[in-house]
Amino acid sequence: ESPEFVDRLQREGIRFLGPSGDTMRRLGDKIASKELAERLGIPVTAWSGAAVADASIAMEAAQRLGLPLVLKASAGGGGRGIRMIDDFARLPAHFASASSEALSAFGDGRLFLERMVRGGRHVEVQIVADDHGFVRAIGCRDCSVQRRHQKVIEEAPPPDLPENQIHAMQRCAEQLAREVGYSGVGTVEFLVEQSGEFFFMEMNPRLQVEHGITEEISGLDLVELQIRIGRGEHLSDLHVREQGHCIEARVCAEDPDAGFLPAPGRIACFDPAYGPHLRVDTGVELGSTVPPAFDSLLAKVMARGDTR
Repeated sequence: ESPEFVDRLQREGIRFLGPSGDTMRRLGDKIASKELAERLGIPVTAWSGAAVADASIAMEAAQRLGLPLVLKASAGGGGRGIRMIDDFARLPAHFASASSEALSAFGDGRLFLERMVRGGRHVEVQIVADDHGFVRAIGCRDCSVQRRHQKVIEEAPPPDLPENQIHAMQRCAEQLAREVGYSGVGTVEFLVEQSGEFFFMEMNPRLQVEHGITEEISGLDLVELQIRIGRGEHLSDLHVREQGHCIEARVCAEDPDAGFLPAPGRIACFDPAYGPHLRVDTGVELGSTVPPAFDSLLAKVMARGDTR
């Protein structure tokens, strides 16, 4: 998600499979995308309204918003640069560690505060948009089962979520994509409260890890669509058939005795099971090495059925 990289490709005459650098700047930055959503009337959780430059400014915003809060990095993702704040006294230390983590991981230490949604669900909408004004929301995914703010189990469609709520989120996602002239495949993420009220969280201007479950229930190949969009094709005749239910489990190289921390090393045994209605996406095999400097994800195991 580097707009500078996209700009460089454009200068070299190479087409990037995704949005322009300018679009990525507007959407990849959580603060800028929140401001954009507010201008469009898309609901967002109460927040600091801007980056909090230091711990004292963060404290002022926190006291105005009230506890509990989430301190969050504006850049990047993967659960890094996020701290839960339920005690004002802990805010300075959390600010220092989150800012340092964000700066190290993303080269951008900016943080903001937002009201914590307790017991909320993490629901996201898949977006596909071509260069000719066609924008379509495809399906909806529930990614609420997480550990350390990182997704573990995902499913599509979200269970027990009324269709009118799903359609409302899809309309907001399409509105956001149209406003910025989005091109490519992307994901718009929402938090859904138990009351049914939903709030825009962020937009990822890329293909998500869990795109496979949307493919399984829609009959589409999202990677193929990325390439078709990159070729300048029209997608207005896109046929979507959403049916069935799909659940994905992420398989990671982790040590359960050490609190499920990533555990790099050589893979001594790897024997994924394949069968009817099962899909395993992986990039490793027996003898592969899981490096310490990268993601611990080994495989994604997807099971599909007519019903949940």
